[in-house]
Amino acid sequence: MNHILVYADSLTWGIIPNTRNRLPFDERWPGVVENKLNASGHKLRLIEDCLNGRRTVWDDPFRPGRKGLDGLAQRIEINSPLSLVILMLGTNDFQFSHPYNDAWSAAQGMAVLVNEIRKAPIEPGMPVPPILLVCPPQTRNPRGSMAEKFRGADLKCAGLADAYAQVAASLGCHFFDAQTVTSTSDIDGVHLDADQHLRLGNALSEIVRSILF
Repeated sequence: MNHILVYADSLTWGIIPNTRNRLPFDERWPGVVENKLNASGHKLRLIEDCLNGRRTVWDDPFRPGRKGLDGLAQRIEINSPLSLVILMLGTNDFQFSHPYNDAWSAAQGMAVLVNEIRKAPIEPGMPVPPILLVCPPQTRNPRGSMAEKFRGADLKCAGLADAYAQVAASLGCHFFDAQTVTSTSDIDGVHLDADQHLRLGNALSEIVRSILF
């Protein structure tokens, strides 16, 4: 059995745009990946650690515990041995409370997370897992309940995929750009609709298959 940790935010948690509701597991992209690969004869379990509002290395001024770096090493320790860690973060790095963040700074935040994973205090003999960096689809024209929180995010996140790809290459990580298979929701411009989760899950199932099998 292969265990995969998915460390992410609300795009992966499965929030339904413009609501506080959540898509069921089978409709979230981690569920799509798990079900598709298990159905093809590969045994794996995706462990979802997805927190709404999670950043890479920054705090949320209104809600505690949103810095992705905090507790990450312990998540690796708790869930080891792991066959793979999937990191999909960065969207919240462009919220209004981080006016000077850009693609470079978010990518540097991801680099810090990669290094934290690799130095986690896992048990002797357990493998340091490979890491897949997934660049989230670009925020576009935030609207509805996301309009104020993400004002200007569509401009600040320009060039994110290229910045993530450079970090992945320099640190020896796997990389996938979610924008190649899906955009963000037409409803709020930030999150993913159910059909977008399906497209992303189908694409990532092939990436995971190529890494592990």
